[in-house]
Amino acid sequence: MKTLSKTFLIFLLILSFTGCSKGFFKKVDTRKVPVNAQERARKNVEEGKGISIAGVLNRAGKTNFQFSSSNPMWRASLEILDFLPMTTVDYAGGMIISDWYTDNNSNSNESLKITLRFLSNEVRSNSLKVIVHKKVCEAPSSCTIKMLESSAISEELTSSIIRQAAIFEKESKNKKK
Repeated sequence: MKTLSKTFLIFLLILSFTGCSKGFFKKVDTRKVPVNAQERARKNVEEGKGISIAGVLNRAGKTNFQFSSSNPMWRASLEILDFLPMTTVDYAGGMIISDWYTDNNSNSNESLKITLRFLSNEVRSNSLKVIVHKKVCEAPSSCTIKMLESSAISEELTSSIIRQAAIFEKESKNKKK
Protein backbone atom coordinates (compact mmCIF):
# COMPACT_ATOMS: atom_id res chain seq x y z
CA MET A 1 0.00 0.00 0.00
CA LYS A 2 2.87 2.38 0.83
CA THR A 3 4.62 1.77 -2.49
CA LEU A 4 1.38 2.38 -4.37
CA SER A 5 0.86 5.75 -2.61
CA LYS A 6 4.51 6.74 -3.22
CA THR A 7 4.21 5.81 -6.89
CA PHE A 8 1.00 7.79 -7.21
CA LEU A 9 2.61 10.82 -5.51
CA ILE A 10 5.62 10.70 -7.86
CA PHE A 11 3.27 10.39 -10.85
CA LEU A 12 1.34 13.48 -9.67
CA LEU A 13 4.55 15.50 -9.23
CA ILE A 14 5.79 14.57 -12.70
CA LEU A 15 2.41 15.40 -14.20
CA SER A 16 2.27 18.78 -12.44
CA PHE A 17 5.77 19.78 -13.60
CA THR A 18 5.15 18.80 -17.20
CA GLY A 19 1.87 20.71 -17.15
CA CYS A 20 3.80 23.92 -16.42
CA SER A 21 5.97 23.66 -19.49
CA LYS A 22 3.47 25.33 -21.83
CA GLY A 23 3.25 28.69 -20.04
CA PHE A 24 6.28 28.82 -17.79
CA PHE A 25 9.11 27.68 -20.03
CA LYS A 26 9.08 29.73 -23.20
CA LYS A 27 11.21 29.05 -26.24
CA VAL A 28 13.65 31.88 -26.85
CA ASP A 29 15.13 32.95 -30.13
CA THR A 30 18.85 33.24 -29.34
CA ARG A 31 19.34 35.61 -32.27
CA LYS A 32 17.24 38.23 -30.43
CA VAL A 33 18.37 37.53 -26.86
CA PRO A 34 22.07 37.94 -25.97
CA VAL A 35 23.84 34.88 -24.59
CA ASN A 36 26.13 36.90 -22.31
CA ALA A 37 24.46 37.59 -18.95
CA GLN A 38 25.75 41.16 -18.68
CA GLU A 39 24.50 42.05 -22.16
CA ARG A 40 21.13 40.43 -21.37
CA ALA A 41 20.86 42.45 -18.14
CA ARG A 42 21.75 45.68 -19.97
CA LYS A 43 19.07 44.94 -22.60
CA ASN A 44 16.47 44.27 -19.90
CA VAL A 45 17.26 47.58 -18.21
CA GLU A 46 17.01 49.45 -21.52
CA GLU A 47 13.60 47.85 -22.18
CA GLY A 48 12.35 48.69 -18.69
CA LYS A 49 12.21 45.11 -17.52
CA GLY A 50 13.53 44.16 -14.14
CA ILE A 51 12.79 43.78 -10.49
CA SER A 52 11.23 46.72 -8.67
CA ILE A 53 12.52 47.13 -5.14
CA ALA A 54 10.12 49.26 -3.09
CA GLY A 55 8.88 51.07 -6.18
CA VAL A 56 12.27 52.51 -7.10
CA LEU A 57 11.95 51.46 -10.73
CA ASN A 58 8.83 52.82 -12.40
CA ARG A 59 6.91 51.22 -15.26
CA ALA A 60 8.55 53.18 -18.04
CA GLY A 61 11.94 51.83 -17.00
CA LYS A 62 13.14 55.18 -15.76
CA THR A 63 14.69 55.32 -12.32
CA ASN A 64 13.87 57.87 -9.68
CA PHE A 65 17.01 57.41 -7.58
CA GLN A 66 18.27 60.37 -5.61
CA PHE A 67 21.98 60.41 -4.99
CA SER A 68 23.57 62.13 -2.04
CA SER A 69 25.83 64.14 -4.34
CA SER A 70 22.76 65.85 -5.82
CA ASN A 71 21.41 66.94 -2.42
CA PRO A 72 22.98 70.28 -1.42
CA MET A 73 22.05 69.93 2.28
CA TRP A 74 23.73 66.54 2.49
CA ARG A 75 26.86 67.68 0.64
CA ALA A 76 27.17 70.81 2.78
CA SER A 77 26.80 68.83 6.01
CA LEU A 78 29.52 66.39 5.05
CA GLU A 79 31.81 69.20 3.99
CA ILE A 80 31.30 71.19 7.20
CA LEU A 81 31.70 68.11 9.44
CA ASP A 82 34.61 66.53 7.55
CA PHE A 83 36.95 66.96 10.55
CA LEU A 84 34.81 64.71 12.78
CA PRO A 85 35.05 60.93 12.95
CA MET A 86 31.64 59.52 11.94
CA THR A 87 29.80 56.52 13.36
CA THR A 88 26.66 56.67 11.21
CA VAL A 89 26.20 58.30 7.82
CA ASP A 90 22.84 57.17 6.45
CA TYR A 91 21.53 59.05 3.43
CA ALA A 92 18.38 56.94 3.14
CA GLY A 93 17.53 57.49 6.81
CA GLY A 94 18.56 61.14 6.73
CA MET A 95 21.03 61.01 9.62
CA ILE A 96 24.63 61.80 10.31
CA ILE A 97 26.02 60.88 13.74
CA SER A 98 29.57 61.67 14.73
CA ASP A 99 31.71 59.76 17.17
CA TRP A 100 32.78 61.41 20.43
CA TYR A 101 35.22 64.15 19.54
CA THR A 102 37.78 65.90 21.72
CA ASP A 103 39.62 68.92 20.39
CA ASN A 104 43.36 68.98 21.05
CA ASN A 105 43.16 72.53 22.43
CA SER A 106 40.30 71.90 24.87
CA ASN A 107 40.04 70.08 28.16
CA SER A 108 40.80 66.39 27.57
CA ASN A 109 37.98 65.14 29.80
CA GLU A 110 35.27 66.78 27.66
CA SER A 111 33.94 65.32 24.40
CA LEU A 112 31.22 66.32 21.96
CA LYS A 113 28.95 64.19 19.80
CA ILE A 114 26.94 65.78 16.99
CA THR A 115 23.80 64.36 15.42
CA LEU A 116 22.22 65.80 12.28
CA ARG A 117 18.68 64.87 11.26
CA PHE A 118 17.46 65.87 7.84
CA LEU A 119 13.78 66.73 7.99
CA SER A 120 13.55 67.85 4.36
CA ASN A 121 15.74 68.19 1.26
CA GLU A 122 14.95 71.89 0.95
CA VAL A 123 17.62 74.42 1.83
CA ARG A 124 15.97 76.01 4.87
CA SER A 125 16.92 76.28 8.52
CA ASN A 126 13.96 74.16 9.65
CA SER A 127 14.99 71.34 7.30
CA LEU A 128 17.83 70.38 9.60
CA LYS A 129 17.92 69.45 13.28
CA VAL A 130 21.32 69.60 14.99
CA ILE A 131 21.70 67.86 18.35
CA VAL A 132 24.89 68.26 20.39
CA HIS A 133 25.76 66.02 23.33
CA LYS A 134 28.54 66.79 25.77
CA LYS A 135 30.35 64.13 27.79
CA VAL A 136 32.41 65.07 30.84
CA CYS A 137 34.51 62.36 32.46
CA GLU A 138 35.96 62.90 35.92
CA ALA A 139 37.50 59.42 35.81
CA PRO A 140 37.44 56.76 33.10
CA SER A 141 34.51 55.00 34.76
CA SER A 142 32.46 58.05 35.79
CA CYS A 143 31.19 60.09 32.86
CA THR A 144 28.14 62.30 32.60
CA ILE A 145 26.44 62.99 29.30
CA LYS A 146 24.02 65.82 28.71
CA MET A 147 22.32 67.28 25.66
CA LEU A 148 23.17 70.90 25.01
CA GLU A 149 19.85 72.65 24.40
CA SER A 150 20.06 75.43 21.78
CA SER A 151 23.81 75.77 22.11
CA ALA A 152 26.02 78.13 20.15
CA ILE A 153 27.62 75.08 18.51
CA SER A 154 24.34 73.79 17.07
CA GLU A 155 23.30 77.28 15.89
CA GLU A 156 26.68 77.87 14.23
CA LEU A 157 26.62 74.44 12.56
CA THR A 158 23.09 75.01 11.27
CA SER A 159 23.91 78.41 9.80
CA SER A 160 27.18 77.14 8.25
CA ILE A 161 25.45 74.16 6.65
CA ILE A 162 22.59 76.30 5.30
CA ARG A 163 25.04 78.85 3.84
CA GLN A 164 27.14 76.14 2.18
CA ALA A 165 24.02 74.33 0.87
CA ALA A 166 22.77 77.60 -0.64
CA ILE A 167 26.10 77.99 -2.43
CA PHE A 168 25.90 74.40 -3.75
CA GLU A 169 22.32 74.92 -4.89
CA LYS A 170 23.20 78.15 -6.69
CA GLU A 171 26.16 76.46 -8.43
CA SER A 172 23.93 73.58 -9.50
CA LYS A 173 21.35 75.97 -11.00
CA ASN A 174 24.08 77.86 -12.85
CA LYS A 175 25.41 74.61 -14.34
CA LYS A 176 21.95 73.72 -15.66
CA LYS A 177 21.70 77.05 -17.48
